[in-house]
Amino acid sequence: MEFGFTPEDEEFREEARAWLNGHLTGVFAGAAGRGGPGSEHEGAKERRAWERELGRGGWIGLGWGVGAGDGAGGGAGAGSGVYGNRLASLTQQVVWAEEYARVRAPGRYGHIGENLLAPTLLAHGTREQQDEFLPPIARGEVLWCQGYSEPGAGSDLAGLRTVAVRDGDVYRVTGQKIWTSLAHEADWCFVLARTEAGSTGHRGISFLLVPMDQPGRVEVRPIRQLTGTSEFNEVFFDGAVARASHVVGGAGNGWRVAMGLLGFERGVSTLVQQIGFAEELGSVVREALDSGAVDDPVLRDRLVRQWAELRAMRWNALRTLGSSGGSRTDPGAGAGAPSVAKLLWGGWHQRLGELAMAVRGAAGAVGPGDWSESDPYELDALQRLFLFTRADTIYGGSDEIQRNIIAERVLGLPREAR
Repeated sequence: MEFGFTPEDEEFREEARAWLNGHLTGVFAGAAGRGGPGSEHEGAKERRAWERELGRGGWIGLGWGVGAGDGAGGGAGAGSGVYGNRLASLTQQVVWAEEYARVRAPGRYGHIGENLLAPTLLAHGTREQQDEFLPPIARGEVLWCQGYSEPGAGSDLAGLRTVAVRDGDVYRVTGQKIWTSLAHEADWCFVLARTEAGSTGHRGISFLLVPMDQPGRVEVRPIRQLTGTSEFNEVFFDGAVARASHVVGGAGNGWRVAMGLLGFERGVSTLVQQIGFAEELGSVVREALDSGAVDDPVLRDRLVRQWAELRAMRWNALRTLGSSGGSRTDPGAGAGAPSVAKLLWGGWHQRLGELAMAVRGAAGAVGPGDWSESDPYELDALQRLFLFTRADTIYGGSDEIQRNIIAERVLGLPREAR
């Protein structure tokens, strides 16, 4: 895929840059650079307000494409969508991400709704569902979380046990979800649940939209992590109500919808993620220069390798975006693309965390603040990076599961004995 910026893209860049410079002021400027991995708790109030500011500017939903308005997200250029959002081409979405990273704008709270749920509704939802749920996402007013993983069904979602029983015009959802990002902030959750009694495996699962504000029926318990923060949560549903009209893709078709949602992670969001990775790598390089660790030839080689692997991930993402389908000779395309991408970035990011501590040496084990019994340690950004990335090869589908998917569904190898 040829990837370059046109004059129209550069005009879009100037517009994006001017808007960010003009709006990232006051309390929003104080939230700049806050809310990254391991520090999603920082500046929560300001970052929620920032989502609404982005919504007023029309900057949410740039890639919603066909179905969201009067133009395609990968089409001829930025336009106006019917939900108040702008519609931008693929290259313009990358431009926006670059400018967003350049000014270190606040970490996004609305990623799950904007980049996961919205494309899924556009692909599988009814027009009524789109009209109900997309406008508040585009305005930055409503936050979503993802109810997939369970204590006994993490990377292998076919083992999920949460059930939803039809009761007239509603479903009553009972079960437990875990590792639910930002559930303590979310207004809604899209939930995978079994709606067919006695079903097993991929069958009998439905994709339901469940409001979180149901006291006594929805309970959120934060999970304290190594970083001392609690971005992830356990969520307990005890007869929580979901309207039957809020089943996406039809009852029993949840597995197809869920897999479609995961496929959207292979899109431009992969390139956006890599821009953030480049910023983190830059921080590690600066630390190596300041500490003198860059003089160590082994560490210098590791830094160069991290840079080279990040470039390779970028070209893989571009190749994937430019392909129309997969083949057994090209596991980076089509069905295997999300798994290949996850394997690449999970291991890379974890190695970056290790490298961040290596360039610090023994000082990396010491916190920057005073120790106390009430707050036993304080972490800086690189220490949080190291601890948070311990989970990179597990969450979002473990490396083992991703390799199985590539082997069985793309390469056609015999299924693993179960």
